[in-house]
Amino acid sequence: MSLINIDFTYILKLNAIFNLKINNFNKIESKSMSKKFSEIYDQSLQNPEKFWQEASNDIFWFKKPTKILNKSNPPFYKWFEDGVTNTCYNALDIHVDQGRGDKLALIYDSPITGNKNQFTYKELKEKVSKFAGALRNQGVNKGDRVIIYMPMIPEAVIAMLACGRIGAIHSVVFGGFASNELASRIDDSKAKVIVTASCGFEPGKTVEYKPLVDAAIKMASHKIDKTILFQRINHTVELNTPNEISWNEALLNAKEVDCVEMNANDIAYILYTSGTTGTPKGIVRDIGGHIVALKWTMKNIYNIDTDDVWWSASDIGWIVGHSYIVYAPLFKGCTTVLFEGKPVGTPDAGAFWKIISDYKVKSLFTAPTAFRAIKKEDSEGKFFSKYDLSKFESLFLAGERADPDTIKWAENLLKVPVIDHWWQTETSWAISSNCTGIEMMKTKYGRD
Repeated sequence: MSLINIDFTYILKLNAIFNLKINNFNKIESKSMSKKFSEIYDQSLQNPEKFWQEASNDIFWFKKPTKILNKSNPPFYKWFEDGVTNTCYNALDIHVDQGRGDKLALIYDSPITGNKNQFTYKELKEKVSKFAGALRNQGVNKGDRVIIYMPMIPEAVIAMLACGRIGAIHSVVFGGFASNELASRIDDSKAKVIVTASCGFEPGKTVEYKPLVDAAIKMASHKIDKTILFQRINHTVELNTPNEISWNEALLNAKEVDCVEMNANDIAYILYTSGTTGTPKGIVRDIGGHIVALKWTMKNIYNIDTDDVWWSASDIGWIVGHSYIVYAPLFKGCTTVLFEGKPVGTPDAGAFWKIISDYKVKSLFTAPTAFRAIKKEDSEGKFFSKYDLSKFESLFLAGERADPDTIKWAENLLKVPVIDHWWQTETSWAISSNCTGIEMMKTKYGRD
């Protein structure tokens, strides 16, 4: 298993932030660019250091960088290498400090369990600060690795941000992943602590996490120091002391802690690919470039402002959810939705429309498979007609091929732009997209 650090110099060279037409797989054609879009495109390629320096002015720095791009050892580029910042500060503290602490940060909705909750930026900061203190009490410090193996619950987001707060490197693993896969990630990351839950819920079944975690720890050559387990309501499990502790027990003597000052090139996280090219690769993202790039995308690609509600219907164990349920929307200061459910079966094919209607979601980002499932169950859109989607403006698809039939079906039903854009775990944000916050381009369908 290998660790790969790919920064956004690589993405820029792939014209990552721009909606280019590619013909014959290698001929790049930009004749259709409008003036506004074309100017930004030209600026980014003619002087990338100036372009990203200006973008970096939009985030919080304890110490602003003076060295924007170090190209001395290609392809191992370094961005903002003398800058000092913190991931969690940019996600939470900055908004509280600027007087927006009472703004809604996170909406949790679980049609599977019937549980709902909402957190302001101030409330989320308090919970994250306290759990960061709990991690400290368990021996986790700057540079240590923490595996997060959790269902789609607020505590998963809290654990991610708490790691960033104290400079620990988290590796989120999809909850319910097989024990051997989890074991390989324990061995490769050399994690000190694993944060998990008693179970996850799927339509019609319960996925027991504890046996999967126990088996993974037994398989792994590297030994975990401590397991912190969140006991889900009406589904508690027995813990084995002293190496296992409940989430609530961990919080008992914990004190809120401040953000640690981190160099821009320190590691934010490790996220492993699914292994489609062989042994899973651990993708390493540095802190400064991660914050700058993701915050830039929220307005420029997705046209999201701070007063908007954004929803990425994915899982934090996959890059789409990792970047766009948690980090990008919180960097932007908007409201993000955490959904523990499925497009169909929780309870029906109207689940997505209900969430969009209930919370006045402006844009949804999900996988084409979700819309194929909805189309299969409700091709005539009968469930859709039950809800008010008047605030909904755009649908973004990624993660796999979006077939033209599904895109056209969604366009006809939703009456909003349906944008198929392309990226992958290795980049953490879009390689090519219609940049709706800069200028909306005509939608092009993929090949039939």
